[in-house]
Formats: sequence, structure tokens, C-alpha cells
Amino acid sequence: MSIPVQTVGEATAHGRLAGRRAAAILFSHCPSDPRPWRAATALASAGMTVEVLCLQDDSATPRQETIDGVKVFRVPVQKRRSGKVRYLFEYTSFLLVAAGFLSYRRLRYGYDLIHVHNMPDFLIFAALVPRILGTKVILDMHDPMPELHESIAGHKDPRWLGELLKRIERLSLRFADLVLTPNAAFRELFLSRSCSPGKLHIIMNSPEEEIYHPNAFPGQSQPKGDVRRPFKLLYHGSLVERNGLDIAIEAVALARPYIANVTLLICGKRTKYLDASLALAKQKGLGDRVCYLGPQSREGIARCIASSDLGLIPNRRSKFTELNMPTRIFECLAMGKPVIAPNTRGIRDYFGPGELLFFELGNVEDLARKIQWLFHHPAEVDRIVERGRRIYQQHLWSSEKACYLSLVEFMVNRNCGAQPRQSPGASLETKGHGEQREWPPEPNEASVPPIEK
Repeated sequence: MSIPVQTVGEATAHGRLAGRRAAAILFSHCPSDPRPWRAATALASAGMTVEVLCLQDDSATPRQETIDGVKVFRVPVQKRRSGKVRYLFEYTSFLLVAAGFLSYRRLRYGYDLIHVHNMPDFLIFAALVPRILGTKVILDMHDPMPELHESIAGHKDPRWLGELLKRIERLSLRFADLVLTPNAAFRELFLSRSCSPGKLHIIMNSPEEEIYHPNAFPGQSQPKGDVRRPFKLLYHGSLVERNGLDIAIEAVALARPYIANVTLLICGKRTKYLDASLALAKQKGLGDRVCYLGPQSREGIARCIASSDLGLIPNRRSKFTELNMPTRIFECLAMGKPVIAPNTRGIRDYFGPGELLFFELGNVEDLARKIQWLFHHPAEVDRIVERGRRIYQQHLWSSEKACYLSLVEFMVNRNCGAQPRQSPGASLETKGHGEQREWPPEPNEASVPPIEK
């Protein structure tokens, strides 16, 4: 389905979606997974009846409940991350449950829309019966599965498996009525693998302004300028190898002789990789300088950012991390905090030199130098944060939400004459602040601030 991109107001979409029914399915948890939850609550705020089918965290989590107007159904399948056979079993089990759930409730209650979140891509085929019966289906490609799988498995898997994942991806994209993805680099990748441009749109992973706001937690920040004060670094997100927590720990160990009171705070769900990283911290003499805070709600993450001095995104190099645009960048900037991020194509689509502090992807020494520079140059860092926030403010969730609702409204009311709105993050030919640039952009090393060694 080719969808033109013109402007329609959120209020108009709200009025035309009232009374409609929608379902969302995801092999993850709600409301802790932010992108699916933002989409579900956006639909509910527009007057739709919304149901979500997701995983159950543990036996203490209710199998059914209503949160913020969204009815949540949970399936007792656990993510174990223990090998391909286990992954296949988990995915297949959830696919079959989701297919039965959607088919039954479509026949009994009716659905106007089903929003499917990958991974896996083939989860969209759970909506086969509803789609045959006329329900519109969105496939939300959070991540490209072939690249993500390679970043997890390395080059250990046979080539045919990567080709199979690409074939499944193409079939899944073709099956969808509308495809969403969170950044420009992912969009170009999916276009290169035969997705129709007319049905592929960007909805960025922007945090909710009412939660992530610099004035949301007054009194949390430490005064700047005192080199003896605690200097808090924050890592928040999935605790998996590709995200490089061990790189951050190595960098803190290198920076500690120059920043006596440096501390690394960690938020996220406990994994074996976290345990190995904490053991590494002890080996490096950082046992009292690394603090694990456990998994946090969105409000808890915002509070942790407010109380920290610097956000870290210490990714390891892979095809996936080269293309990814981490949500954590916007979350830190939304709170008025600096963030050190890898100098990758996916991030440079939106931020140029002087708008973000970059480090070489996977380079421990470079990350340590940037941490040290940031600690000793607070005035320059404030200016970088100010410029970075201007980019973030062009991609606020309120704007992305309006775009999402107008796309949905156009899908379910195609005969009403409405035209959907384009996301500010949709252009492949400009960076987020609108400057023309070549593809791919080249980093301008001369404009990166000097680093004290």
C-alpha cells in the first residue's frame, strides 16, 4: 500500500479513530518495552480499544490487566537466550499462541488494525486470518534480524542461515500493509532488500516528554566544576555483549587515575554477561566504583539519568551497531545530560560534529579519553548538549505520535480523504537539523574537541 505523505492533525486522527479496535503483539514485555507501549497508548489516547499480547515476566506478573486504557494479555513463555533451538521453540510457541488469539478475537470482536513488533519478523504471520478478513496489519521493524543475529552469533553460523533470515524478512515485509522502522539507516537497508518505498515509514524511538524532562527531578544533579565531587557515568539498556558494558568498564579503569571519584551506574535486567562484566570490574579494582541498580521503569531510568553526569553508549563494532540509532541518546539529551556515543552511520544521520560527543566504535582507549575530556571541559560540554538537544527537539514523541496516528488513521479510513503526516526523522537526504549532506556522511575529525591524554 503506497501512503502519500501530507499533513493531518492529531486531533483529526483522534476523532476518526474513536471506536475502532486494535491489537498489538510482541515477543517482549509490556509496559517495560517502550516502543510498543508508546504505540499502544497512542492508539488508546486516540479513542481506540487496544489489546496487547506479550510475554509474562514471571509468575508474579498478572496474566491479564488494564494499564493506561490498554488491555494487556500475557503468555507464560520465558526468554532464556540459551541457543538457537531454544529461540526457535520460544518463537514458534508464541507465534502459535498469537495466531490463535488474534484469529479468535478477530472473529468474535473484530479488529481494524493489528500492530506486530519484530523480533521475530515472521511473527506477522500470526495475523494471517485477520488479514484475510480485511484487518490492516503493521509490521514494526525495530531491528534488522539478519544483522542483529550476526552481531549475536558472530561469524559462527553458516551462510545459508543469514540468507534464510533475509528471505523471511522479505516475505514478512511483503505481507504487511504498512512497515515502520525507527531510523534512516534501517529504512535504507529494508529498501535495499525489496521493501516497497510507499509503505515504509520512520517512526523514531523518541522518549515521552512528560517523563524525560530536564526539570522532572529537581535537586538530582551534582554541582559542576569541583574535581573532587563524585562523577557518575550511566549505562542503561540491554545487558548483552554487543552493547559493550565491558568496554565501558575497561574505559573507566583507564580514566580513573585522572578522575578520582568516577563511578559507573548500571541499569538493566540481569544476564550472564552482566555477571561476567561485574567480575571484570573487580579484576580492574573497580568493585567499589561500579554499582548495579537492577531493571528500572521508564520513570526510574529518567531519575537515574537526572542523577548522573554522563550517559555512555559503549557499543561493540558489528553490522548492527553501525546502523543502529540508540534510543538512549535522545533519553539523555531530553534530560539535558551529555552522552558519549559511537561514531556510526546510524547516528551520524541525525547528529553532526559538535552536536554529540563521539568515540570510535569499540575503542576502549578513545572512550576513556572522551570521558576524561568531558570531565575537564564542562563549559564546552554544555554547548554540545545544547546543540544536541536542538536535534532531539525536532524529533519529540509528540510529533512522532502524530505521524503514527495519521498513518493508522489513513490505513483504517482510506475512503475518508485524510492524508498522513510525515515523521521529522523520515528524510534520507538530510540530517536531523536539515543540512544537505552526501550519503554516507564522513566524520569531520578536525571539529572534534581535543582530548587530554
